[in-house]
Parts: sequence; C-alpha cells; structure tokens
Amino acid sequence: MSPRSPHIRGLFDTASSTMSYVVADPATRVAAVIDPVLDYDPKAARTGTASAERLIEATAGLTVEWILETHTHADHLSAAPYLKQKLGGRIAIGAFVSEVQQTWKRLLNLDPDFRADGSQFDRLFAEGERFTIGSLAVTVWHTPGHTPACVTYLVQGPEGPACAFVGDTLFMPDYGTARADFPGGDARQLYRSIRRILSLPAETRIFVCHDYQPGGRALAYESTVAEHRRANLHIKDGTSEEAFAEFRRERDKTLEMPALLLPSVQVNIRAGRLPAPESNGTAYLKIPLNRF
Repeated sequence: MSPRSPHIRGLFDTASSTMSYVVADPATRVAAVIDPVLDYDPKAARTGTASAERLIEATAGLTVEWILETHTHADHLSAAPYLKQKLGGRIAIGAFVSEVQQTWKRLLNLDPDFRADGSQFDRLFAEGERFTIGSLAVTVWHTPGHTPACVTYLVQGPEGPACAFVGDTLFMPDYGTARADFPGGDARQLYRSIRRILSLPAETRIFVCHDYQPGGRALAYESTVAEHRRANLHIKDGTSEEAFAEFRRERDKTLEMPALLLPSVQVNIRAGRLPAPESNGTAYLKIPLNRF
C-alpha cells in the first residue's frame, strides 16, 4: 500500500460484531473516527467506555477532526459524544437523519421538545458533499435502503485506490447485504445504493461496519468492488433488482429484531447522547410494549 494512501485501523467490538475505524492522513496526522461503539449491558442497563478507550488509544499522535456516523445504528450505542469530549472533532452524519428522527419520535412518542431536524449533530452531509481529513479528500454518497439516512464515505488519498466506508449497506461478500425491514428501509433503494457503490473502480477498497464471521472464519472487514461483483452472496453481477428485492423481503421476515435496537436508536438519534436525566437524576430509555 502506498505510504500516501489513508492509514486505516479497524477495531472490532465482539459484543455487537461492529467494526469501528480510525482513518488517518499520513502527511498531516489528521484523523477521523468512523462508527464508534459505546459499551452497553442490556441486562443491567449500564453503559461503559472500554471500546471507546481502545479507539482513543488508536488515535495517539493524531489530531481527530471528525467523528463520522454512517447511519443511526440499531445494534450498538454510539460513543461519539464521549470521543468528542476526549479528542475533540465534529460529530457528523447524513442529512436524512432528520427523517429517521421523525419516524422514531412518533414510534417512541418522544417529548414534543425533541428536535427532529438533525441539530443534535455538528454537521449534516448532503448527497455529494465533500470535505477533507487532512489532505485526504472525502465525498459523501447518500446510500439509503437499510435506513433512509445511510451514507457511504469515499476517502481518496494522493495515491492508491479510494476507500469506501459503507456502513451496514454491504457486509463481507460471504455474508451478503444489510436487511431492509427497519422503519424507512426499502429493498429496492438498497439494491440501487449497492449497485452505485459497485460501479466504482474494481480496485476500490470496501470497509464494512460488521463482520459476523460465517462458519467461524477469521475476522475480515476489507474487500474490493471486484470481489463483491464476483462473489457477494446476495448481489453479485447478474442479480436483478426484482430478484434482490424479493430475496430481501423473504429473508427479512425470518430475522429477529436486533437485541439492542430500541436502546440504540433512541440514543443514536440524539447523536449518541443519553436521554436527559429526570427529576431523580436518572436517565431512562423507553420500551414500547406490543409495538414491534
């Protein structure tokens, strides 16, 4: 790999099978953290910062300017505010997070003063918007389907192939693609988003947000456009939109709701902040009964 390519370190959270990334510009030592995890014990309803501390250790010697979310995750709580407090940087997500906030505000019957306009985040990225990580150029693609707010971050250094951080839109080729049955999800949108990603040059590096290690294989989180087009379990070359949409509809019917969906979403739509403490000093999450 070229010394002028982005330096990428992936850290794996075993509890949620989540990959978080530190992406650094070797020329300026400026970095971004992507999809950080806040530990959460659902039995005790306790949060922890061990995973976040590992990310902090991985940024030693770097200046963190961005804390980037690919979407409002349904399987882990975000550690973005904790990292911002410790490292600085701006918390950012795709602009369509407001649509997700509006949906979950209704489903959870949140207080009227909850602002469903994305203002909890420091920066909302529109389709095609560009920014930098030091001298690395980043382009944001709106890639909905798994959720309405999913984005892909395309990071390009002075040399080497681009790096696409795709969130949950794609998994590793031997595990396929994201589900599309969450509120606001759409299998046909997911297909179009994935085909857009797979229209990138064959050598483009793809970094996923989860690895479930099918068959007990070793952890893997990087592949290429060429590998997905050749061998993705759900959407390799030749897979039609109709076939994919039908497959996803039938498969999604068999999937259980993620164990941490309800705590995760109501924290992550707040940019990772916990609900405000009530009069007794304790913060509470809401669990809608017989709703899902």
